[in-house]
Amino acid sequence: MEQGEQTRTDRPGAPGTTADPRPPSAVSGGGGLAGLAGLAGWMLLARSFGMDGPLAALVALVACGVPMVLWSLLVDRVHRSPTTGIDWTVPPRPWRDTLDTSLTKLAGLWSTWCAIAIFYACGRWYWEGGYAFAMGFFTVAAPVLVVLSIPYVLWLDRRLIEPRDGAFALGALLLGQGEVDREALAEHARQWAVKGFFTAFMISIVPGNYGNVVRGDLGVALADPVSLTQWLIAVMFLIDVAMATVGYLLTMKPLDAHIRSANPYAAGWAAALICYPPFILMGQGGPLYYHTGTQEWSAWLAGHPIALALAGAGLVALTAIYAWATVAFGLRFSNLTHRGILTHGPYRWSKHPAYLSKNLFWWLSSMPFLVTTGSMTDMVRNTVTIAAVSGVYYWRARTEERHLGADPAYRDYAAWMDRNAPLPRLLRRIGGAPAPLPRAGG
Repeated sequence: MEQGEQTRTDRPGAPGTTADPRPPSAVSGGGGLAGLAGLAGWMLLARSFGMDGPLAALVALVACGVPMVLWSLLVDRVHRSPTTGIDWTVPPRPWRDTLDTSLTKLAGLWSTWCAIAIFYACGRWYWEGGYAFAMGFFTVAAPVLVVLSIPYVLWLDRRLIEPRDGAFALGALLLGQGEVDREALAEHARQWAVKGFFTAFMISIVPGNYGNVVRGDLGVALADPVSLTQWLIAVMFLIDVAMATVGYLLTMKPLDAHIRSANPYAAGWAAALICYPPFILMGQGGPLYYHTGTQEWSAWLAGHPIALALAGAGLVALTAIYAWATVAFGLRFSNLTHRGILTHGPYRWSKHPAYLSKNLFWWLSSMPFLVTTGSMTDMVRNTVTIAAVSGVYYWRARTEERHLGADPAYRDYAAWMDRNAPLPRLLRRIGGAPAPLPRAGG
């Protein structure tokens, strides 16, 4: 519990009281803040020396990730959490007892990586634009990962309570080692599909966001509210991208950052994938493209400095909330997965702060109800289309809740939010409905 959270009140169910305490978060706020500090330090150095290239952008990931790892291990001591599946209270097993399991697991793991590599090789879009940088990164990193995976798996299997996971199931299938755990095999496939698809995307956009911040001219930005807004938004996106990319890269049990489960529902995958290339529906020419005849907010408000400043401040605030939602994950950010339930930061106010702020940002920045063509048809079409985009994110949120709802910790959090979050409380007040009572014992 955070300082001040146990403050008493006479009103039952008030947020942060002994009558209805907020469920504990699987992640502390310190890890994300440590990563943010490391990233800020590197950005100051990079701007001082003009290090704006893609390799410097990768160093930014290291500067962000290392402090989070150190905080997680030294302060939060996440490696001691029972959810890691590691029992540190007993001596590790002898090598000979786990060697066969480890070799089978390595066969499954390397086969998985080969399948991902084949998918990359067959996807033409992976060799164009920003994705080409990601493919270059993987080409260099792959041999290193193969070599490092050997001592890592051999070391970890001696300490895991149950070392036979999905990678083992795949290895056993390929090596013909008797009956295979098909449920574990399916979960393994889903988890690595998430990692393979989204890690490539995140790495592909790292250099662009990074370069925009390093090359930004603060002298120009401070003299113009539009330029300042654009640069600050770039900073927020840099934070989001760096934190999220580190989360995808460090999916490891000793850090308690492993994937507990990947979304098993086809609707969840469909709702997520249509928001990302090459399946994206919101891009130019796509069925959910809502920019026909539109201009950005700065064009519509040109000549009105107060309105420009207010709109810019609103956009920066929304992007900051979006970045904050990613920072709150620490090492555990990932789409379509369960890696621990968050209840701190912006998640104490909304179950989906990133989706909410992102969609409000799009409505405010694009102003789809204004068009240069003067066509009422374009105005209506754009407005309906962006409303459909918001509907897609509502759909994503519902599929995620369905997935996470299998965990009692999430159900407790969702119930607490229903009692305490601002929007449900406002709707109850408008409708005159009584607040739901917390369960006995909090």
